[in-house]
Amino acid sequence: MMARGFPYTDLKDFLNALDKAGELHRVRVPVDPHLEMSEIVTRTVRAGGPALLFQQPTRGDLPVAINLFGTHRRMAMALGVEDIDEIGRRIGAMVRPELPVGWSGIREGLGKLLQLKSVPPKHVKGAPCQEVVFKGAEVDLNRLPGLQTWPDDGGIFHNFGLTHTKHPETGKRNLGLYRLQQHSHNTIGMHWQIHKDSTAHHAVAERRGERLPVAIAFGCDPVVSYAATAPLPGDIDEYLFAGFLRGERVEMVDCLTVPLQVPAHAQVVLEGYVEPGERLPEGPFGDHTGFYTPVEPFPVLHVEAMTMQKNAVYHSIITSKPPQEDGPIGHATERIFLPLLKMLVPDIVDYHLPAAGGFHNCLIVSINKRYPKHAQKVMNSVWGAHLLSLSKLIVVVDDDCDVHDYNEVAWRAFGNVDYAHDLLLTSGPVDHLDHASYQQFWGGKAGVDATRKLPTEGYTRGWPDEATMSPEVVARVTKRWKEYGL
Repeated sequence: MMARGFPYTDLKDFLNALDKAGELHRVRVPVDPHLEMSEIVTRTVRAGGPALLFQQPTRGDLPVAINLFGTHRRMAMALGVEDIDEIGRRIGAMVRPELPVGWSGIREGLGKLLQLKSVPPKHVKGAPCQEVVFKGAEVDLNRLPGLQTWPDDGGIFHNFGLTHTKHPETGKRNLGLYRLQQHSHNTIGMHWQIHKDSTAHHAVAERRGERLPVAIAFGCDPVVSYAATAPLPGDIDEYLFAGFLRGERVEMVDCLTVPLQVPAHAQVVLEGYVEPGERLPEGPFGDHTGFYTPVEPFPVLHVEAMTMQKNAVYHSIITSKPPQEDGPIGHATERIFLPLLKMLVPDIVDYHLPAAGGFHNCLIVSINKRYPKHAQKVMNSVWGAHLLSLSKLIVVVDDDCDVHDYNEVAWRAFGNVDYAHDLLLTSGPVDHLDHASYQQFWGGKAGVDATRKLPTEGYTRGWPDEATMSPEVVARVTKRWKEYGL
């Protein structure tokens, strides 16, 4: 069932829906975007509290909306469903099993989904995001209440800017979510990690000796904001995916100074260019790993225009050691992409990416084990599956184990393993932000086979049965439970 008022026109429409649902708290007193806001948000997230609208930030001209996706309920509201699993079921029902297995199957299956819905973005000529325009010397990023979230951060960061680029040769658009360090009143550091599509766009532009046009949109409607985080194949347009989720085309408008399009109903848009060969030190930054990332050289965006809605609202997010707001966002991705992952690795029954693992550090997967070393086959398949290739630890359990029940998973993983036989060690790519690997970008990985072992795997002792109560007794006690007075 779609949430009331869905799809939302823009961020303010979503804020109104949250307000009506009792999910928004307005902070009416002055609050400092330097650390104070971060501490308030962190406490609120960990208490399961509401979305926040800071109406009087002590720096910048706009109110700050934050923690919009900080609970599973609000994440479901953002995507217009009662339960995130509804979207996965929609995708599963539409993706036909006769599609080819493998990464090409995912691309074909997702492409088929999006074409079926006929929801490409819609070009419009005028847009609310261009009601107020600042160009050239008028540009001042200090109008935005960017945050410093942790004491040793390298300065002010803009944490929910949806970054638009195009491949200089193919023209293929990319929408991504990257942290943005403010270097000056009109320059921003582009933290383009090595595995991201915008990094590839920039590399091609540099090879050609060209500057790369960039547009950054803040405060888009919640579905577009989510789509920027989704791990889509590089040849699938995020706005097509957003249209599928919304059930309605996303309106896009031409930028004023760069050859790109942005959501017409964004709150704020920055337009500019990244010059070839230019780098500035970026960081440190307290990222979703819970640790500060080191200072590294990254490209620089020169902002030539800043446009916004009248009475615009600035959107941001806090990152740190879990739990934080990105937990429900990651959970949504896990549920939405399960049917597509099953196309790539048909052995999978279910999977889970624990927020405590930062979504890259651990993956729990259940399988219907059918042959010797089936678990190890699945581990290697997962390590070949797009961004799941960054997973450092994979725990494989049988299909009667709930991958979301950590006690059950731990019971299997701790008790069902002989590490001389059931531990697979390898090495491969890891997340750009991973601080534990001895070399940046690659490191050691482990797979734990916590399934029941087979005689054909060399286990000859006879695997024991799990001690469980008989169904008849369970039913009898359930029926008489009130009689016991417990």
